[in-house]
Amino acid sequence: MGSLKKTIAALIIFASLNVHGQDKTLMNAFSQSYSYEAAQKYDAAITELNTVYSPASYEINIRLGWLNYLAGKHKESVGFYQKAIALMPAAEEPLWAIINTLTKLESWNDIEKNYLAILKLDPKNASANYNLGSIYYYRKDYVNAKKYFDVSLNLYPFGYNNMLMSAWTNYFLGNKNEAITLFNKTLLYSPNDKSALEGLSLIK
Repeated sequence: MGSLKKTIAALIIFASLNVHGQDKTLMNAFSQSYSYEAAQKYDAAITELNTVYSPASYEINIRLGWLNYLAGKHKESVGFYQKAIALMPAAEEPLWAIINTLTKLESWNDIEKNYLAILKLDPKNASANYNLGSIYYYRKDYVNAKKYFDVSLNLYPFGYNNMLMSAWTNYFLGNKNEAITLFNKTLLYSPNDKSALEGLSLIK
């Protein structure tokens, strides 16, 4: 019986040491990847993390998403970020991170989907509402643009971009009184603002 206890104890110690060794290897790989990144040796940083890669690791996938983005490997970056999103579906972090890469790829529909996903998690996120409103604005979908700009404007009523973009959106929707009010508020923030003055000059 004593022999069995000693065997079990030895196995526990061995397992503990093995896990500790794995953690140390992982930490060293991450540490080295940061050193390579600081030296702008992005491929070397990627190679370093690939030595400890696990598809089940959120941390490795999001880090590789970033490093591939820096290396200009945008399709690979998207792939790693998508794995991170799948691993942590309640996290906003990878949804924001992938947008930089999608912007480089000019994948505007996917960017729209990501902002909508962020807003499912955080409906009052001012940045996501503003950016999504901007997407619809430049598509000339002013009805949807107003929907999201309104949220951002309510959260930051004296924010320059919120006021100005909301003013122009209301102008294109034919809401002249709202547009005048918002253009004038924009001028309180930015006196002699060219865009706000132009907007007011168009309203008769």
